[in-house]
Amino acid sequence: MAGATTAERGGDRRQSDSGPRPPAGRPRRWFRRPRLLIALLVPAVLLGGFGAWAAYGSDWLRIERVSVHWSGGPRNLTEEQILEAAGVSVGEPMASLDKGAIAGRLLDELPRLASVEVVRGWPHGVSLKVTERSAVVLMPNGDGYTEVDAGGVPFAETGEARRGVPLLELELEESASLRRFGEDRIREAAVSVVTSLPGELRRDTRVVRATSYDSVTLELSGDRVVRWGSAEDSAAKAEALTAVMNAADGARYFDVTVPSAPAASGG
Repeated sequence: MAGATTAERGGDRRQSDSGPRPPAGRPRRWFRRPRLLIALLVPAVLLGGFGAWAAYGSDWLRIERVSVHWSGGPRNLTEEQILEAAGVSVGEPMASLDKGAIAGRLLDELPRLASVEVVRGWPHGVSLKVTERSAVVLMPNGDGYTEVDAGGVPFAETGEARRGVPLLELELEESASLRRFGEDRIREAAVSVVTSLPGELRRDTRVVRATSYDSVTLELSGDRVVRWGSAEDSAAKAEALTAVMNAADGARYFDVTVPSAPAASGG
């Protein structure tokens, strides 16, 4: 059979190279896409620019007032002290408010504060929600007393003792216990003993004396003394003390270092 002629082969090649043609009157997709992309991008850019201007450049979303709210507990600091330490600039954009930096300044400059929450009140307000520390014990310091909270953190000074708040006296001598635990940890342990006491016992406690981590003694009203030992098992020791005091009415000396076998003596 005769092969294809030169003209036929050329014709096949031209048809193959050109490929199928799009229907007449229909624009190619690649020609339409840039216009669609531009149509989507322009409004987005305009909207983003407007949003940035509204947040940072306009007067619509700027700080006009800063308020302070106490979340229960004591209230010894003044609103002026808190506002000054916070350093929130009235007139600044709300969007640029650095809540973490404000809370950090307050906690650094006002040790009496236990926690701070900074809240944006759109469109113009900022709220500072603060909680102050409560003194669980007072430590004599020569000129007065150092207030110590439930976590064993010293946070403020006061010139007078406070009714219902026991004194904490650390009488620590150089020892293996002091080297191992350190003064801060021994102080925290002694404070945890106070927080473990039920209401009536806690009100009756006048002095908490710690000579080491394992040697804590309570001095109660009525010249009663409790040998507590370490702060471990404090809940069980508090329960044992309540029971032995009820059973040994009139006793003056109590030992709950082993809470399963509490003891009482004197009268």
